[in-house]
Amino acid sequence: MEKYREIEKSIIKKFRKDIWSKFVKAVNEYELIQENDKIMVCISGGKDSFLLAKCMEELKRHGKFPFEVHYVCMDPGYNPMNREMIEKNAKLLNIPLEIFESDIFDIVSDIEKSPCYLCARMRRGCLYGKAKELGCNKIALGHHFNDVIETTLLSLFYGSEIKTMMPKLHSENFEGLELIRPLYLIREEAVLAWKKYNELEFINCACRFTENCSIVDDGTSKRLEMKKLIRSLKEQNPNVDYNIYKALDNVNLNCVLGVKKKGEYESFLEHYDEKE
Repeated sequence: MEKYREIEKSIIKKFRKDIWSKFVKAVNEYELIQENDKIMVCISGGKDSFLLAKCMEELKRHGKFPFEVHYVCMDPGYNPMNREMIEKNAKLLNIPLEIFESDIFDIVSDIEKSPCYLCARMRRGCLYGKAKELGCNKIALGHHFNDVIETTLLSLFYGSEIKTMMPKLHSENFEGLELIRPLYLIREEAVLAWKKYNELEFINCACRFTENCSIVDDGTSKRLEMKKLIRSLKEQNPNVDYNIYKALDNVNLNCVLGVKKKGEYESFLEHYDEKE
């Protein structure tokens, strides 16, 4: 049996509970994919986006209705080693990957203040533009359950607001485009177990300005700080990450100081004296 067949089988069989079932649950529960959708799956080169690609292939093959998928990777200026690894993994996993190039790394190389923020915005803009060019109505990203929880805590601790990474959202700047996250309910440990079981190697980070993170994490990122915090909290309460997730689906608006909707803030005082 060819390697990619074994990898596909592992998703459906060995990791059915932790990966496939949760992938299907997210797709159904959050209504991420509809009949005749044309979806662009974004491949960054990491474990998450490649797993997403394989899950999308399986769903397309065995799903209840037809939809179209394009697998795309944007090369913003990767070094040759990272570019080669992405191409190698696409071939190994039998993913018909289209790679298109941009000069984003060159553009942000001289930016001293917030180069990561500018890079992220430009990358997102290029991907949306590519999706429009392909005639797609949805873009699929490989964010998983841990990303959701970490983003929630980052917003709370460093952004002074309670918000999370949504399973889907409409693009504000590209009309008719929707972003979806089909791995929303899959935990990172399941992705790592799938990777290890199939003896796969992926790039961690392809950023030209932090080349070492392709091999190791230097431990300085705020997201890593959240990972460590959650890990320590789980030692006392194994369900703490799930509780954070459920809390965002169970917000008691009678017990918050204020809420923001479509950019407009409303204090609890505005309705405090109203009778039920």
